[in-house]
Amino acid sequence: MATKLTLRMDERVIRRAKTYAKKSGKSVSSLVADFFVLLGTGEEKHAFDITPKVKSLRGAFRGAHLNTDSYRRHLEDKYL
Repeated sequence: MATKLTLRMDERVIRRAKTYAKKSGKSVSSLVADFFVLLGTGEEKHAFDITPKVKSLRGAFRGAHLNTDSYRRHLEDKYL
């Protein structure tokens, strides 16, 4: 059951939200609801399915020792 919720925000934020909602084809209410679902815990946290390709990447960097210096060396080797 949908229940009304009143939010107080800066007028500029409201204008930006309405513009974004219009571009995305959603209502501001649905954008706010989606945001709160993402903040949820438990089952709500998994409201969006992870694609098989993304699942296959899980753990790909486990045990890797990456830092800024190693990345810089990689870029130097690649482009110099």
